Amino acid sequence: MRAWKTGITGTLLISLAVTGCSSTKNDDKGAASSSPSASGSASPAPAKSEKLTLSWFVNAPNNYALPPKEKDFIKKAIDEKFNVDLQMTHMQIGDEYTNKMNLLVAGGNTPDMFMIDGVASNKYILDGVPMDMTNYVTPKMMPNYFKWVKEDELKRYQIQDVFKRAPIPFPKQQYVSYYVRKDWLDKLGLKVPETYDDMINVMKAFTEKDPDGNGKNDTFGFTTAGGGTTVSMEWPEYGKNGLVAGFILDNGKFIDSQSDIRVGKVMDDIRNVLSMKIVDPDWFLQKAPENVNKAAAGKAGIVYGATKDFAFDNGANSVQKKTKDILKDDKAKADKVDWQPFHPFASAGVGYEALPGNPFLFSAKTTDAKIKRSIEILDWLASEEGFLLTHYGQSGVHYTKEGNKVKINAETYKKDILDQGNFAAIYAFFTPDEPKVLGLEKIDPNETDRDREVVKKITSYKYVQSLGTNVSPPTGLDLGAFRTQMRKVVSKMLLEDKDSSGWPAYRQELMGKYKGKDIFDSYAQQISKVQGKSYVFE
Repeated sequence: MRAWKTGITGTLLISLAVTGCSSTKNDDKGAASSSPSASGSASPAPAKSEKLTLSWFVNAPNNYALPPKEKDFIKKAIDEKFNVDLQMTHMQIGDEYTNKMNLLVAGGNTPDMFMIDGVASNKYILDGVPMDMTNYVTPKMMPNYFKWVKEDELKRYQIQDVFKRAPIPFPKQQYVSYYVRKDWLDKLGLKVPETYDDMINVMKAFTEKDPDGNGKNDTFGFTTAGGGTTVSMEWPEYGKNGLVAGFILDNGKFIDSQSDIRVGKVMDDIRNVLSMKIVDPDWFLQKAPENVNKAAAGKAGIVYGATKDFAFDNGANSVQKKTKDILKDDKAKADKVDWQPFHPFASAGVGYEALPGNPFLFSAKTTDAKIKRSIEILDWLASEEGFLLTHYGQSGVHYTKEGNKVKINAETYKKDILDQGNFAAIYAFFTPDEPKVLGLEKIDPNETDRDREVVKKITSYKYVQSLGTNVSPPTGLDLGAFRTQMRKVVSKMLLEDKDSSGWPAYRQELMGKYKGKDIFDSYAQQISKVQGKSYVFE
């Protein structure tokens, strides 16, 4: 229902696409610019006779790991090709990631190149942490990068009237969906839900009618993860009340779905569902992917996913594969497992069209030589050669290529890459797995006909109009502080208050004391400027 995902999709996309912070400095190297240069005015890259040590800090799941040096053929290729010693550190972007970056910056150890979420990048720019990119990120210096990111997208991504961050190439295709245990539906004589009411009826049946046939009252209809802080937009009650995306443009109005006046009704609807006791009671405190693991363990029959392979037969982190693995000692049940996608708001809109998410930045304290060498490597990662190596491994070993078709050797890929910490995915941080951008077609022997039908279904959903630009709060206003307080209020209203009658007053305080109206008025103005049409926040 919300675009992007890790964990709590709607909230996460918004936190990546918008920014917020406090004070400003102007002590950067390089001239400031309000938009990227297309002239490529930087001097040619230096000869690679000097070996450079480069430090990079990038976004990748915490359960991925770099292998021993002798097994890391990607690092070996990069080091030899560019005469560097590339030191990669990775974490999944979130609070821990930001805290670690803050410590590195405070200690004077800012990585040469790093990623950070939108909120933190705005603060870093105001504090003078990153280098100006005007003479580095250009079509001349990075021709492959501009196959993935358009120049107007790059221009719209800038904030604070300087060019100090650039978006990581981002996936244009999205894969958000609910998934339901169809084998449970079949046992109970039910159909895959199509509407919200259908979904609630299935949740009731999964709770009350012993869908797994174990004779115990131990299953629930739906599970999600609140992380102890959030009533996420995975809850279908947001969509039920017309809040199908984080931000919405509707008839000249700019709407922030998480703080809209309708959120009171959303919480009343969720409260009603909770009173039916058809939702996993641990939902609020558990953290992703505990909700997915709970679904795989047969404790809930509906769960939300946001990756292409979320329910693939052989996906490494697939709920389908996890469920089958858990039931491996009961082959009859394992063979029947069938997580199928559905969305009650497939025709109304399940999210908004993709916008750039995480940026990459260069340290203002690094050298020109290190930036240029990093630029060369990043652009190579966006090339066919770099893309193939970091996504599919070594030619002739992990894949074969005939024409534009790339066929994966699943056995060697698993042995050399997946079983070694899935380390290629860490290096693949710079490009999404969308080979069609480079005119390639991936043929994965692990992908079944069922998998292809799943993809066909989840890519048929409607997405609502994009904002057309990334947005940022006015200087001195902190979106993060607003969101933190908003989540506290919304959680309290749902879990402690008897009803949502207090929401108008809560909302008024959020919009005033916590500057929500000032932030969203600014967003509406920025969007109006880009789209050439007037939008107002109410």
